Amino acid sequence: MSMMLENKTRLLLVLSQDVLDQARVIAGKATTVLKLPVSLQIVLRALIWVGLKRESHPALLVNIESQARAVRQQRSGARRVGGGGPPPSGNLQELSGKRATSKR
Repeated sequence: MSMMLENKTRLLLVLSQDVLDQARVIAGKATTVLKLPVSLQIVLRALIWVGLKRESHPALLVNIESQARAVRQQRSGARRVGGGGPPPSGNLQELSGKRATSKR
C-alpha cells in the first residue's frame, strides 16, 4: 500500500453526503482502534484499493451499473429540460459565421 503514494495524481471525487459521512465514521473508528490519526483521505484510498482487488465481486458490478444508469438518466434529463450540453460538432468559426482571429 505504501507504494501507492510514490506515483500519485490528483482527482476530483464527487460523493453523496451519506457516503462521506460513512467514510468519516470509518475514519473515527480506525483512529480509535489503531490509536493513530486516520484521515478521510486515507479511508477513501483504502476503500478504493480494496474495491479494486475485488473487481470480480458481483456487488461491485451491480453498484457500477446503478451509478452509470443514474448518470445517463441525469444527463438525458438535463438535455431535455435545458437543451444544454455541448454544441454540435464543428468549430466555433462555423457556429458563429465569423473567422477566429488570434491576438499576438
